Amino acid sequence: MKRYSAFAVAREALRYNTGWGRAWRSPEPKKHYDVIIVGAGGHGLATAYYLGKNFGITNVAIIEKGWLGGGNTGRNTTIIRSNYLQDPSAAIYEKARSLYEDMSQDLNYNVMFSPRGVIMLAQTEHEVRGYKRTAHANALQGVPTEWITPARVKELVPIINLAGPRYPVLGGLWQERGGTARHDAVAWGYARACSDMGMDIIQKCEVTGVRRDGDRVVGVDTTKGAIDCNKIGMVVAGNCSALSDMAGFRLPVESVALQALVSEPIKPCMDVVVMANTVHGYMSQSDKGEMVIGGGTDAFNNYTQRGSFHHIEETVRALVETFPMVSRLKMLRQWGGIVDVTGDRSPIISATPVEGCFVNCGWGTGGFKAIPGSGWAMAELMAKGTAPLAEEFSMTRFREGKFIDESVAAGVAH
Repeated sequence: MKRYSAFAVAREALRYNTGWGRAWRSPEPKKHYDVIIVGAGGHGLATAYYLGKNFGITNVAIIEKGWLGGGNTGRNTTIIRSNYLQDPSAAIYEKARSLYEDMSQDLNYNVMFSPRGVIMLAQTEHEVRGYKRTAHANALQGVPTEWITPARVKELVPIINLAGPRYPVLGGLWQERGGTARHDAVAWGYARACSDMGMDIIQKCEVTGVRRDGDRVVGVDTTKGAIDCNKIGMVVAGNCSALSDMAGFRLPVESVALQALVSEPIKPCMDVVVMANTVHGYMSQSDKGEMVIGGGTDAFNNYTQRGSFHHIEETVRALVETFPMVSRLKMLRQWGGIVDVTGDRSPIISATPVEGCFVNCGWGTGGFKAIPGSGWAMAELMAKGTAPLAEEFSMTRFREGKFIDESVAAGVAH
């Protein structure tokens, strides 16, 4: 694989860019792999990458029914933060955030990580208490966050209206090292690195069945034929319950649509990410000047990837009071993604009742920010059978009553 650098760009410019090769291979599937990862989104690609980098497991296939990064990885609002309340959550999200900081260098691919900072607004007394509690918990966990006053919020976000008649800003939980990254670039960077290690990325290949020999997984049936494997990782956000049914077990998740939109591009006016839990909306400004706006999940289970006018109207109407300038913007485009949500709003990274079968799902609206930490934990779990970061996220916790309640810290959709 040719390394990207300023010198390489200059050299290719002189020869009219004729020397660039494909970023990753598109091979036909082999008959057998040590590991099959179902899902070529950020989590699946990160799992494959850390299997190779950390454990030397490279006879791996990443199978995707559509195109690489075409699911939730390309349909999110790119927010990265780790200010979660519970210890297991803070550990895995902080691991992810720290990996994002060096990801461009690690992958030799610019993922455009921007540690611009994230504010979670407190607009009710209940939120004030909740976020102060989270700040204290983060201090014990070693996650740098702080409670800030309304004056400090205004200093960081000049366009904000602090004195909203219904929901005045009473302060906020500020994580200075949070931020954003380019979602497509994260998937492309991981894919390029996986392909360079000899892994096969197989697109337009839908899994139609999971084959078992007794209680052990032995392979999958796909639209490109049967493929044998020793282990399988199910990393298909939104569709994990359908895949688990094929394997013969059920998951405690619900699938719902999460919608977002971007405005027309405007001049720079906001250089931090703001999340407003009470009014169900969050906003940042992209490098192109678009205001990236996200809201809550749909109120009913569905698998749609389209936006709906009534939900966008609800989100924008709520944000107008806190950000009056939003009322003057035109919407450029909108979209939806399928997220899977658990009862305690925390993910599942777990072995399953089927030997050799592992699952990574249930991230809800927190999937993008967790990609590298999720992949790190999932890879260790699949390689060694146990992983400290994944230990508390077993699917058996719901039966055992060991919930990881993140209903406050998980974000506006919960």
